[in-house]
Amino acid sequence: MAKTKLYVPDRYVDKKVDKKVKKEEKPDLQVSDAYTEENKRVLDPSLLKKSAKERIPQPTGYRVVVMPFQGFAKSKGGIVIPDETRERESLATVVAYVVTLGPDAYKDKDKFPNGPYCKEGEWVIISKYAGTRIKLADGEIRILNDDEILGTILEPTDVYTI
Repeated sequence: MAKTKLYVPDRYVDKKVDKKVKKEEKPDLQVSDAYTEENKRVLDPSLLKKSAKERIPQPTGYRVVVMPFQGFAKSKGGIVIPDETRERESLATVVAYVVTLGPDAYKDKDKFPNGPYCKEGEWVIISKYAGTRIKLADGEIRILNDDEILGTILEPTDVYTI
């Protein structure tokens, strides 16, 4: 058998093959890097890299930036929960992680005589659909007023959305 070359028009080729080996580039850190494996805690704040945290819009005045809790990708029984369902649930969630506080958050001694309601790195309870939703390339944050925080919790899985 004779070997023949197959010519394929460019419009049918998804990607041209380059035989040269390219150096692996370090991927740019993303907000989604803070989310862990599907059967573990969904958002691990320690994985939120500094450069990704810096790219999140910084709050002004008395605002607070939070990341809504998205739930787990798999149920305890092993059923995979579709992304669309998880996104819908995160929209109505009442649990969020405090990413950063604005410069004037909780500074008003008349409004907050007992001190701040929360601080960076805590899990908080917020109202359903609270705040301004900001969709990032690979996640979502919400910007709330400092007085919209309803309470703090230790673990996001302790609270169920109704």
